[in-house]
Amino acid sequence: MKWYNAIMNTTLTVDKAGRVVLPKPVRDEMQLRAGDSLELESSEDRIVLRPRRGESGLRKKQGIWVFSTGEPISAEATDGILRQIRRERELSFLGNGPVRVSRRKRRR
Repeated sequence: MKWYNAIMNTTLTVDKAGRVVLPKPVRDEMQLRAGDSLELESSEDRIVLRPRRGESGLRKKQGIWVFSTGEPISAEATDGILRQIRRERELSFLGNGPVRVSRRKRRR
């Protein structure tokens, strides 16, 4: 297994069931986990596998779950959601259970 300018060259073996194992460095680099889907494109003497992304914006990145919408989220929207989650958590710690907090802007 050799890397050349961020391209890996290696030989894979197809087993009796038609499976191949992607090398761990490739899985790690592409952030592939068990159960992830790959798109297969074949033409002439070439097979290309691409990770299927976009079905879920939630991915684990460096051990932390990260949600990506593909578009920036405003700081105001993030702050509002965090306030709501913290309030629900606080109420559940007090034994009152989660309560929906209005998303209306509060006057300060």
